[in-house]
Amino acid sequence: MRQRILFVCMGNICRSPTAEGVTRKLAERFGVAGRFEFDSAGTHDYHIGKAPDARASKAAAMRGYDLSALKARQVDSADFARFDRILAMDRDNLDLLKQACPPEHHGKLGLFLEFASRHVEDEVPDPYYGGPEGFERVLDLIEDAAQGLLTRTGNG
Repeated sequence: MRQRILFVCMGNICRSPTAEGVTRKLAERFGVAGRFEFDSAGTHDYHIGKAPDARASKAAAMRGYDLSALKARQVDSADFARFDRILAMDRDNLDLLKQACPPEHHGKLGLFLEFASRHVEDEVPDPYYGGPEGFERVLDLIEDAAQGLLTRTGNG
């Protein structure tokens, strides 16, 4: 049975699509892609239907990750039942998920960086209003957490 994982940030154009793209590629690289289904969404409706931020796509592409097929969407009430894990990029978005999530699915919610082993941060900072170095930092954190997620779920 495939494990379904949803990555969530605010607008679904920087952090969560990067997490989806990186984790998908690493799962392919580790030979476990068939064991997972990955998706991403935002807690807000700011960018529905739009491609990831060009700066996020460029930074990801420079490391071999392709985000071009991804389109922003908002978290839907059905997501709470559909996904096995719903991983927020930061506490603010985790709090919004907790408010919207039916009580029986609260155990699925968490912070993505709980899976990181090489970084002490527990939130992926929003790089939207900064420069290219912010997108590089996001990739560093996401690569670490993605590897940990794949390893700790016993599939990487």
